[in-house]
Amino acid sequence: MGKGTGPDHLAHPELCTDKLYVSLSKLPLPAPVLTASLDYTHGNVFDITNILPWIKKHGTNPVSGASLRSDELIKLKFTKNEDGEMVDPVTFKVFTDNTHIVALKNTGNVFTFDTVERLNIKAKNWRDLVSEDEFSRKDIIVLQDPKNIESRNLSSFKYLRDGTSTLTPEQQAERSDPTRNVNASALGNGASVLKTRSKKAAPDINPDALSANRDSIASTLKSLSQSKSNDGSAAPSSVILDSSKSSANAPKARHTTGQAAASLTSTGLTPHTSASLATLTKEEYLLRPRLVKHPGYVRIETTFGPLGVELYPMHAPKAVWNFIQLAKQGYYNGVGFHRSIRNFMLQGGDPTGTGKGGKSCWAKYFEDEFDGPLGHSERGVMSMANKGKNTNTSQFFITYRACKHLDRKHTVFGKVVEGADTTLSRIEAVPTGEADRPKEEVLMKEVVLVVDPFEEFLEKEKEGREKEEVEREIKRQGGRDEDKVTWTGKRIRTGDGRGANGDEGGGAVGKYLKAATTKLGEDTSNGKETQEEWEGAEEPRKKIKVGGGGFGNFDNW
Repeated sequence: MGKGTGPDHLAHPELCTDKLYVSLSKLPLPAPVLTASLDYTHGNVFDITNILPWIKKHGTNPVSGASLRSDELIKLKFTKNEDGEMVDPVTFKVFTDNTHIVALKNTGNVFTFDTVERLNIKAKNWRDLVSEDEFSRKDIIVLQDPKNIESRNLSSFKYLRDGTSTLTPEQQAERSDPTRNVNASALGNGASVLKTRSKKAAPDINPDALSANRDSIASTLKSLSQSKSNDGSAAPSSVILDSSKSSANAPKARHTTGQAAASLTSTGLTPHTSASLATLTKEEYLLRPRLVKHPGYVRIETTFGPLGVELYPMHAPKAVWNFIQLAKQGYYNGVGFHRSIRNFMLQGGDPTGTGKGGKSCWAKYFEDEFDGPLGHSERGVMSMANKGKNTNTSQFFITYRACKHLDRKHTVFGKVVEGADTTLSRIEAVPTGEADRPKEEVLMKEVVLVVDPFEEFLEKEKEGREKEEVEREIKRQGGRDEDKVTWTGKRIRTGDGRGANGDEGGGAVGKYLKAATTKLGEDTSNGKETQEEWEGAEEPRKKIKVGGGGFGNFDNW
């Protein structure tokens, strides 16, 4: 059957492929997007593969008729349970046709209105319950309201009232093909006539235009997925509700998934009877203390010369990870040192240059790390600047001398190993003005990552796993020849009478096979055995009996 002609098309007209709008509770879309109203109070859900061609052709919202651009689309993020049903990420209630569903404009996360009302609005907690991003009351967009009957009236949609076709060029070509519902193999000679007519009836479709349309859809999807990362904040990790679907080789946490306890107290979850360990993400695994032991290395190119800095992920993995990720993003490029106190320290890392700005790679504060012997014991120590306990962001400082009074107040994560006596001394000599700001601009032109300790650790771990797999395969096939020894340490010889190194000798079975072959083969002894037989062989010597203890039988008395 062609598209839109099956029984599902008749039973659910809102799900047919030539309509843009879809029923939210039966959303079969891989990349759903949202178009909000002018006042951002409610919105409609579309399939991005259908809405983009419509916007290119008409430039309007097909429901309301208002102008619409592709960059105004909001990518929605749904959470699904093990059965593939969309659920609330907090209460795990399944979305139905009678569920009041809302989405947050700035994050795209979808919740039930009851969850947002109880945990955000009434509690005055204006942070996303999944990503912890801040939002306001105006960012709440209603996707489905069971009390609003008018929103479910498809006849009120503008593109349906106007009778505008929403078929793609592929669908138009398919529906205009007269042979789509005809079995051409049963027509005999009439099949060629029907094929000729179908070629004349088919509209001309430019393949370049189709490929360009697919490329535009892919680029729009990529830009929507990277919209958060362009703002400097990290996109939240996807929620894994079923740990059994994760990779068996993925690192495990020391705590369980909590599914057994959650399913015991909630009827909205699938029952679980086993307490399986939770799966760690790549970031969570690498940020475990004392896991990555090898130091990293970065070079800070300043306007006064380079500074070579050694990083210590063994004792401060979060601070090192934050600094490396920001450096990879180019966050520190062009950022200045806004504070310099001679014989004390040099502070920078704030893009605003005020000492009050800056954010971490997670777009929020992260914890202090005091587990280790690192301290402010000498000149050139690199440490995190903060405004209190567990308030680390992007700002850091470099000491001009030992500052033991800062120990266990600021996280030490690096040390200047190159340029401490040259570049750092030149920066320290720069005169300062009000608020200890250098009168001459001191900028970080670029932060170059020379050695990434985390990537280096992953590469070594991968090589170790591959080596273990090779050894395991060799053992499964019987092991190497040089490893085949008995429990006494003697090398086991192979069946052809050769040892592990190829030397000849009597094996356990081979020596008898060799003797049997020699006996059945030609005489290679040149008559020596016959001569010895007639001359007689030498009689074996009699063993001398050694007297035992006691008196014997008294024969020699």
